This record gives sequence, C-alpha cells and structure tokens, in this order.
Amino acid sequence: MQRERIPPVSVLSPLEAIGMTPVVQLRKVVPSHAADVFVKLEYFNTTGSYKDRMALAMIEEAEARGDLKPGMTVVEYTGGSTGSSLAFVCAVKGYRFKVVSSDAFAKEKLDTMIAFGAELHIVHSEGGKVTPDLTPRMIRQAEIFAEEEGTYFTNQLHNPDAIVGYRTIGKELVQQIKGNIDVFCGGVGTSGMLMGVAQEVKRSHSGARIVALEPSTSAVISGHDAGTHHIEGIGIGFVPPLLDDELYDEVRAVDEGEARRMARLLAKEEGIFAGISSGLNIAAALQLAEEIGEGKRVATVAVDTGLKYLAGDLYSE
Repeated sequence: MQRERIPPVSVLSPLEAIGMTPVVQLRKVVPSHAADVFVKLEYFNTTGSYKDRMALAMIEEAEARGDLKPGMTVVEYTGGSTGSSLAFVCAVKGYRFKVVSSDAFAKEKLDTMIAFGAELHIVHSEGGKVTPDLTPRMIRQAEIFAEEEGTYFTNQLHNPDAIVGYRTIGKELVQQIKGNIDVFCGGVGTSGMLMGVAQEVKRSHSGARIVALEPSTSAVISGHDAGTHHIEGIGIGFVPPLLDDELYDEVRAVDEGEARRMARLLAKEEGIFAGISSGLNIAAALQLAEEIGEGKRVATVAVDTGLKYLAGDLYSE
C-alpha cells in the first residue's frame, strides 16, 4: 500500500510569522442597503497587534542603514502595543529594550513587555486616563534615556520607517478584497497605519476615499481642543508629525461609548474579539457603509486582540 505523501511544511522564524493576516466580511452588524464591510484581523500577528509590522520595520530599516548595531539598546515610548511588539522583535534579535509607558494603559500590555525581557519605566497618569500631557511626558522620559551612549531611539511618532511596515497592510488588502476598495478608515495614533495603507490603496484605486478617525472627546485633527479618553493607541492629544493631509480625505470623530458598544457587539455577533480602537474603526466603517450604499466596499482593521483588555472594564460593562 502506497503511503500518502505529506507536502513539505515551510518552517518560519517568529519574525517571518508577522503579516498576511486574514480579511473577513461582516455579515450580521452591517445595516441593510449598505456597502460591504471588510475587516483585516490584525490580531493574528504574533503579539496580537498590527504594531508588530511597525516594530519590525523600524528595527530592520535601522539595521540596514547601520544606525542600529549588535550590542545597542533600543529606546521607545508607547501606549502599550508598540512596546509589546518592539520587545518581541528585540528579544528575537538580541537587543536590550528600554521602554517608557504608563499605568493609563492595559496591564496585559505592560506585562507582555516585561515577559519579552523589556526594561519597563512607568509614567503615572491622572486616574488612569489618557490626558493631553501624558504622551509628551512619556516622550521626554524616553528622550532622556536616548541620550545614553549605545542607544537607538525608534521614536515612533517621527519615524517614517513605521510607514514602511504599515504599507504591507494596504498591499495585502488590495490583494485580498476582490474589486476596488472605495473607502478605508482607521484611527490615528502615530498615523503610520493610515498613511501606509492610504499609499497602497490609492495606488490601486485613485478614487479611494481615506477617512482618519479620532475620539470625539479629543478631536484635535478636526480642529478641536485635546481632551481625555480611554481609547488606547489613538487620540494622543496633538496632530502626529507623520500625518500627511494630502493622503486622507476626511476626519471623523467617533464617540467612545459607541466604540465600546461595538467592540462587545462584534464579539457576540461576528466572532471578532478585539479592543476599543477596533470598535471605533468598525463603528465608523458601518456609518460610512450606510452612507455610500450597496455595491461599494469599505475596509478597516481590527487592531488588536480583546485578550489585552480582559483586566479592564471593556468586557465587564
């Protein structure tokens, strides 16, 4: 009897497992007579976040230029997911990682950085809230660490290498969704994801509309004052330097309560278990889908896994 031949399996390094995340079409929460809505499930990346793409690009682009060499220490400030991703990449590549974060962000994210061997420094928040002064205080502390000899400061808010990493989301979306993407929307933190995806989506379809999203209580890109909120990773209190206003067509503010309700609804109705910023992205995507109507396509991303938020109140409300 002839034995069944098993095809060879490609063995990857942990870093090669980043990317090529699946895309799903929403079925239950989309309003009638609305456009099709597609969501790229970025929590399939190694640390459960799309920040893995950015972290890998910032490290490998710096290595290619010779700015980052063996034995050096990587320094960054982070709301959590970037720190987890950089800690992971640095662990694999053998770099020491010194990271500045805050108790305003999910404990699961802080613990993940430590698990990957990062040296974590906490900047205390006001009652666990993301206030307008929090990110600047974190940046100042990271800048102090970056003055030490033998360090490389990834400096995500000012680093165009981040966009290089996020272009892969746009390239994959164009390949995975049959037909043109009419609208892409995404929350703005560093703005790297929105900028990277916008470049690729507009290259594929020049008529694509790109919508930048932010919390309604801190809608600074829309021209309002910075305020407080509990949506990690976006709404940093000022317009990020990498945000190019020629690459997006509209800014839309989304209510935090709606983002939270959508995150919980997605888990129950669509089986998408994600965080608050993902709820914000998809709440806006549904609004846009209803506005542009049937026969069109709206795309966005589920940013990270809901497992990062179980210690908080998102899924206990």
